[in-house]
Amino acid sequence: MNWVVFLQAAYFIVLLLVIVQIIYDTHNTTKALSYILAVVFIPVLGIIFYFSFGVNFRKRKFYSHKLLRDEKLRKDVKEHGFEVAESIWQDDLFPSKYRHLSGFILNTNLSPVSAGNSIDIYHNGEQKFPALLEAIRHARHHIHVEYYIYESDGIGNQVANALIERAQQGVEVRFIYDDFGSFHIGRQLLKKMQRNGIQMAPFYRLRLHAIAHRINYRNHRKIVVIDGQRVFTGGINVGDNYINATKTTPAPEKQIYWRDTHMQIRGPAVVFFQYVFISDWNFCSDTQISLKSDYFPVKITTDVVEPELVQPVSSGPDSDLPNILFSILKAIASARSQILITTPYFIPGDRLKDALIIAAKSGVKIKLLVPDQSDSRIVNTAAKSYYSELLSIGIEIFLYKKGFIHSKTMVIDNDLVILGSANMDVRSFDINFEINTLIYGEAKAQQMAEVFEADLQDAEKIDAEQWLQRGTLVHFWERVVRLFSPMM
Repeated sequence: MNWVVFLQAAYFIVLLLVIVQIIYDTHNTTKALSYILAVVFIPVLGIIFYFSFGVNFRKRKFYSHKLLRDEKLRKDVKEHGFEVAESIWQDDLFPSKYRHLSGFILNTNLSPVSAGNSIDIYHNGEQKFPALLEAIRHARHHIHVEYYIYESDGIGNQVANALIERAQQGVEVRFIYDDFGSFHIGRQLLKKMQRNGIQMAPFYRLRLHAIAHRINYRNHRKIVVIDGQRVFTGGINVGDNYINATKTTPAPEKQIYWRDTHMQIRGPAVVFFQYVFISDWNFCSDTQISLKSDYFPVKITTDVVEPELVQPVSSGPDSDLPNILFSILKAIASARSQILITTPYFIPGDRLKDALIIAAKSGVKIKLLVPDQSDSRIVNTAAKSYYSELLSIGIEIFLYKKGFIHSKTMVIDNDLVILGSANMDVRSFDINFEINTLIYGEAKAQQMAEVFEADLQDAEKIDAEQWLQRGTLVHFWERVVRLFSPMM
């Protein structure tokens, strides 16, 4: 009996210490309450879960050397053309209402608005991969590849073979893959790539002593930089499931239709993506990239008739602030007429939810397109808990029925597009390494608005009245799951 009392007292002390750490270490009140509920009502396992997934590594030593390296790298990269052309803000082409938004990104990310960019947007993998393979085959100096998911299937091997061919011709090829997301990449493919001259580094290797937080903090970015002249970025990873059937190519057996968005940028905006790749590489690789002019061409020109204004923004445990979340909040606050959002995972948290409510109550028309069926039932349930509040104030929500929509885009009014790797959820905003791109101007905004409306043809609008009249137990269960949404 004495041992039982001793163990109970010891556990109670440990529990109190963990609660103190949660309060001290977790700045988000909702997330802190969720963790406290978990450790109190799920004995032992709740504490294990918190130390596995809840500890805030943003300001801990684990990332301190990366932060220091990144800051030094920023200063060095500036000498290679990474500077701000403030005259862009004065240009009639730049929407004046977004000056504070672009200024925020500049001040937090040191990412300038650049003019003179050419952009090709791909609406699915069957459009992206032929363009990517063609660009790889024309690489002359280097190819920098960074993916969350890379599969050793048909397209995975095609891309790998194209990279190998260039590496054998003397092109520098570097490859970062997330060790969790690319779990199925296969050792044979990795060995084949490495044997044929491709330098590679997992971001970052899962090891037993640190497996918990390494699983939790994932590199969700999708970046391919070629010769410092062009970049492929967006939401599409490398795998056959991202490619839909065409007239000449049948779909793999039992594959659902996959709707996604990616793009190729040529022009000065590539400099920031190069910087992000190099900072990630120097963090996770045993070899360091020394800055050379070959990685940062002095002047990148394009022959497009209507050059685009582009500003990338990145965030993750290696940034002082959740830059992507804050940039989205600022963009929503700038909206005057409409906001069109497409996202596969919608767990906005209180800050984003409130921003949408304020915009809707200010007269902005908001449409949200999400999957009818997500690839995660629990995430889908948590997302539904937010719909009632949004529907009740007039926000329109559409469920994509054709397949799975994995696209991550936002169109503000008729003059801003946000496209990238970040989902509308707490994980993307605060835990994952992500990168988004802002495109200022009417041309691409109009194009993406038309794509959004086309996607609505394969979606069903939620009837607000019927949704709100669903059973009490259904609403209650969704709210219960929502309590744990900050941890998803």
